Amino acid sequence: MLGLVVTDHIFTAHPEMPEGSLAKLRAAVVSEPTLAAVAAELGVGACLRLGKGEAGSGGREKASILSDAMEAIIGAVYVDGGLDAARAVVLDLLGDRISIEAVGPGSADFKSQLQEILARRGEGAPVYELSDEGPDHDKRFFARVAVDGTVIGEGQGRSKKLAEQAAAQAAFIRLVPVTVPGDDHHQQEQRDA
Repeated sequence: MLGLVVTDHIFTAHPEMPEGSLAKLRAAVVSEPTLAAVAAELGVGACLRLGKGEAGSGGREKASILSDAMEAIIGAVYVDGGLDAARAVVLDLLGDRISIEAVGPGSADFKSQLQEILARRGEGAPVYELSDEGPDHDKRFFARVAVDGTVIGEGQGRSKKLAEQAAAQAAFIRLVPVTVPGDDHHQQEQRDA
């Protein structure tokens, strides 16, 4: 179910992307580390029913167990609510990560990339400001990144890290616009902006 929803979403959202890049994007998102990170952010480990040995050996933090638990949760949502409910949950949980990974393999660390481009330009270091809202079990984080007191990007996510990455991505795209090869209209809009 997870693979189906993510594959459908990235194919629809990124029709310009070559097949190989789509496969890499899907693999990066539908992976044990990603699912384990989402499970950890949601506090799934504390809710798991584990045997005494597994619980005693740190099973609640084990990536393989957390990843399997996330797959089971998504499967349960599908069984209970159908495809639309499962799609909504998957995209809510993974949408930020899909957006970050979609820029290209190895380019998901926008904080580092932003810092590098600012250093090359001789500008100040980026400064992040965080806020959050919502109950602990459904918290949303908001980040703003500024250089020399000027806000250059804003973003949000289900964790502080994702919110900062989203803000850095917005700033990076503002400084170095991402264009689709052959998309002259988009390139003209960027020049006019």
